[in-house]
Amino acid sequence: MPAEWEPHRATWLAWPHNLETWPDQLESVKQIWPQMIRAISPAEEVCLVVNDEREQEEIIARIRDGGAAMEHVSVYKIPTVDVWIRDYGPTFITRRGEEDRLAFNDWIFNAWGCKYESYTQDDSVAKQIAGLLRVPVFDQGVVLEGGSIDVNGKGSCLTTEQCLLNPNRNPHLGRSGTQKVLREGLGVDHFIWLGEGIVGDDTDGHIDDIARFVSPTTIVCALEENPKDENYVLLRENYDRLLAARDQDGKKLDIVPLPMPGPVVYEGARLPASYANFYIANGVVLVPTYNHPNDRSALGILREIFPERKVIGILCAPLVAGLGAIHCVTQQEPAT
Repeated sequence: MPAEWEPHRATWLAWPHNLETWPDQLESVKQIWPQMIRAISPAEEVCLVVNDEREQEEIIARIRDGGAAMEHVSVYKIPTVDVWIRDYGPTFITRRGEEDRLAFNDWIFNAWGCKYESYTQDDSVAKQIAGLLRVPVFDQGVVLEGGSIDVNGKGSCLTTEQCLLNPNRNPHLGRSGTQKVLREGLGVDHFIWLGEGIVGDDTDGHIDDIARFVSPTTIVCALEENPKDENYVLLRENYDRLLAARDQDGKKLDIVPLPMPGPVVYEGARLPASYANFYIANGVVLVPTYNHPNDRSALGILREIFPERKVIGILCAPLVAGLGAIHCVTQQEPAT
């Protein structure tokens, strides 16, 4: 599995339509998609999955009016329950050699540990994408979501015990069995295990809210500055693990703290708001922001890390009310 910063052919997105996810914020959420597509489309294809052909003309008009490079936008009719294509979509991989060849893993999607029965319908989306791309597909008979793993493209995989070792995923595998599956499916041979994810995360601790590779030797790690905050202790424990971790060559990693946006609350519930849920595309990095003073600091840190890319903040308070942000709704297809 290539690292996210390696060249993409395309980014996959699913258009938001689920009123149950955003009963009073769906329109605000829909306004985020043209912003993402405008930023991504100049340098790579945007493959947009739409649930309803009747909406297709309106969706295309929204994207065009938003300033997208329409020659790089493709729209496909594939029914979806919701937008979380990072988790139910394909995990793309390449076969390195004389001829790089694209393929992908089709994992079982069980709606984050069987939490939402209707969402299991999205397990079929990856197979439908396979029919469009006509690439080899490895049918993995295990439960895995794309947001639960992060790789550096050199053999290391970053993940959490709370998610991958959770009994609501693959209780028969354990740590060694899980590592064997990832070794064979992603081409990784070194594992960095963190503990728990942030408060409010219904995915049981996806890695893309807490720590991310930003180069083969550098990881950004969400860190809460307020000792009274619910996330303070668990994020500090993850940070300490990373300080003690090594890369696939046995060398220490550079660990860069990334602030948190403080509590983001909707209808009395703490939401999984984190700047770590950014997405790296060709030429740009899209970062969720929350109208918090730390927005500026987080964007500044990521601009220092990615000087060759344009780092763009996108207000995601409406989106995270659905319990996910930018990385959760995107999926990269590598160039080959």
